Amino acid sequence: MTRLLRTIRLDQSDTVVFAQAAEPGEWAVPGTFLFAGRPQESLSRKEQIAFRSGFLGVTSFGWSTLAVVTETQGDDQDQAVLALAHQLVHHLGAPDLDAALPAAREEIALASDLCRGHDEGTLIALHRRIDETGAMREQFRSLKPREETAFSAGYLQGHDKAFHFVETEDDEEEPGMQIDLTAFGREEGER
Repeated sequence: MTRLLRTIRLDQSDTVVFAQAAEPGEWAVPGTFLFAGRPQESLSRKEQIAFRSGFLGVTSFGWSTLAVVTETQGDDQDQAVLALAHQLVHHLGAPDLDAALPAAREEIALASDLCRGHDEGTLIALHRRIDETGAMREQFRSLKPREETAFSAGYLQGHDKAFHFVETEDDEEEPGMQIDLTAFGREEGER
């Protein structure tokens, strides 16, 4: 059975950091082709974030920080190719579907290749950069789910939160440490 990448949203941060966030559950590709030949200084802040860490959702043409390895069913792969080909025509000016299909097939094949050797449910993260020679480089990390998370949050699908906040019922307020970051910055500048 073929495996492909699907977008996943563990929190709402994608809706804030990307100009267009992918919807959870879309088929995804790395989307690096959207940055080919574009000078980094020409990218907006949100485009820079998409460049550094975004997977491209093929239905919305939006971005997702993470993708999850998913088994395909029936004609899922063909549907993903067709959806991406439509986007290549609509957003990138491909003359027609016949011209866009080979490029879409290649991108979906790359996404499938990234899934090779990974179990279903494995999260994949991406980091893109421009190296010292000016070449674009991609690095992929896999995050495997555990049977249980420390906080037993089912919606995290085996992945823990980075932070866990606990509400207390103390009536007394404890004196806390207060840091004035602007004063700290001025002091650093004077050194």
